[in-house]
Amino acid sequence: MSTFTFTQDPSDAAMTESILQDAPNPLTASIADPLVTLHSWADKGWLRRLDSALAAFMRELDPAATPALLVSTAVLAQMEGRGHTCLPLRRLVTQPDEILAWPPAAREDLNAFWKTLPASLAGWLDALRASPLVRSVSLKHAGDAMQDEPDHGQPLVLSSSLDEPLLYLRRYWLHEREVAFEVLQRTSASQIVDEVLARQWLDRLFDPVDSTAVSACEVDWQKLACAVALRASLTVITGGPGTGKTYTAARLLALLFAMHTEPQRLRVALAAPTGKAAARLRQSIDASLQELSARLGNELDLQAFTRRIGAARTLHSLLGARPDTRAFRFNASHLLDVDILIVDEASMVHLEMMSALLQAMPWGAKLILLGDKDQLASVEAGAVLGDLCRETMGGRYSQQTAWYAQAVAGQALPLEFLGKDSHATALAQQTVMLRRSRRFGGVIGQLALAVNGGNNKLAQHLITSDKAGVLHAMRQPSVDTVLGLAVRGRLGAAACYADYLRLVGSRPAGVVLDAPRHEAWVKSILVAFDRFRILCAVHEGEWGTKSLNQTVQQALADAGLLKPRGEWFAGRPVMVTRNNAELGVFNGDVGVTLPGISGSAALRVYFLDGDSLRSVGVSRLAHAETAFAMTVHKSQGSEFLHTALVLPAGGARGLTRELVYTGITRARERFTLIEGQPGLLHRAIEQQSERASGLGLQLDGK
Repeated sequence: MSTFTFTQDPSDAAMTESILQDAPNPLTASIADPLVTLHSWADKGWLRRLDSALAAFMRELDPAATPALLVSTAVLAQMEGRGHTCLPLRRLVTQPDEILAWPPAAREDLNAFWKTLPASLAGWLDALRASPLVRSVSLKHAGDAMQDEPDHGQPLVLSSSLDEPLLYLRRYWLHEREVAFEVLQRTSASQIVDEVLARQWLDRLFDPVDSTAVSACEVDWQKLACAVALRASLTVITGGPGTGKTYTAARLLALLFAMHTEPQRLRVALAAPTGKAAARLRQSIDASLQELSARLGNELDLQAFTRRIGAARTLHSLLGARPDTRAFRFNASHLLDVDILIVDEASMVHLEMMSALLQAMPWGAKLILLGDKDQLASVEAGAVLGDLCRETMGGRYSQQTAWYAQAVAGQALPLEFLGKDSHATALAQQTVMLRRSRRFGGVIGQLALAVNGGNNKLAQHLITSDKAGVLHAMRQPSVDTVLGLAVRGRLGAAACYADYLRLVGSRPAGVVLDAPRHEAWVKSILVAFDRFRILCAVHEGEWGTKSLNQTVQQALADAGLLKPRGEWFAGRPVMVTRNNAELGVFNGDVGVTLPGISGSAALRVYFLDGDSLRSVGVSRLAHAETAFAMTVHKSQGSEFLHTALVLPAGGARGLTRELVYTGITRARERFTLIEGQPGLLHRAIEQQSERASGLGLQLDGK
């Protein structure tokens, strides 16, 4: 095979813009040219223009590129845009309509074109390997490994086994490999544990539990998670809402503090993907450590320890995001200055970010990942937490882990959670699922469990039979009904946007407040705003965030609660849409626009991080959008007293069990379901989200 040197990542956003501008017009090519078909599909909206342009760019690099290579490239780019990290070639060959998820109108074109391509998987693989743009690596079949081809910077990578080959954009293959390497290294390298001392402290930190437990509910999984985290530098703790993930993390911090030889030198950092999630993490950790301090008295100076923990930050801020680049200040060459890092809402961490985080962690430092494996995956490519927790439900603990659990945590693992030692991976030994929810015991929790378990019958019964007003379903409502919900709330769930807007209007115009009164006023508004939120599945259409934000704003103005004048006005809620480390704001931060302390016309957007306020002048906040309605994805890491989830008419294809589950679990006390057409909840529960990834195979060494 001829060599090929490629130094620029073809999936980089800046380069793809160049592709769109500079690619030759495929219509000048032969009528048999597959680029003509790919561009026509982009014209019809079945592909993005970026997808077909990337295929055209590959033709520029390799004029002999086969039709199979060009089609694979375009589909791979589309898959990446939908959150997948790779393209499963067997499914592409045999089930292209499922992979592409195109509308029925596209199937005739798709089937006709597919007849011009190789009929077998072997034919596709041969067509890909024939190009110098593709590097074949780690191919296995019947136990025989083929030697990896030399790396000449090829933009595409063909990886995994001959039975289930995967095609990658080079960047995502590198990220998967880096994450797999770091995870395997950090979970395999054991750390020395003083088991006697650990048992003594764990018994102080946790209430006694029957050590002869034989069922999952009787095992103290929180205590076990703390014990497990002592023996390696990476631990994954997963569980649904109310299972006590941050409660467990706080006790783990106390345990590490108690057992450290120089506790005063222990460096701890807290982080999460969004500012809201980071603030909630710090708030929860502080509350738990304060409770522990009162409980332990003088045994541990946890108050001093708590004061030394820095403010929780977004991952972008922690790693030192640089403007207009993917690079971070902290990396493999410049490591983070931490001994312990706790990351909450790990389900939101995409593949590229997880790779950057793991590479920036000092060797031997402890990384604790907290998250709900059943929530929606990250907006960007990858489902890392889901890949890490693939077999967590069954435990797969080794006999050695069972002995350790008994000796250090006093917990007897049920036989159902023990696996054969030959199949007990290092990652499984460092992963603990918290299985008992202490907060979600009511009908909201029952509904979330029913949806997560695919129990459609129970979910439908719960949401239609609740008489207490906790759950409510609006089936095929008008937009006016939704607007009424935003302005006035509903019977049994009064929380709505009027709550915070009345507080906004309570300040007389032009009045100068002293600093404490102004801060109290702003905080009261931000807390009230978080009482209610409309969550959407999509941005576009009548039931999307863009349309609902406009109509809700107008409805609030018509009700006399809001006075919109131009883009910026008092009371406008906004979500930041781009990271700006200089301003201290990050993608997903939500705040409210209000007058400053002087009460003048100069407006600022205020954000609440736990008990701390920060603000930015509106003239400096260039990247923000109105946030009466937000997507379910963006809501992760937040909770609201009353949550209204909108399932859009005609949007069943994008609705999944994970989306509905995530929306439900954002509600603390009241939940309203808004179905744009009948049957959407049923169809969403039946449809599970699945992201193509090779990370699981790499973690298993396959």
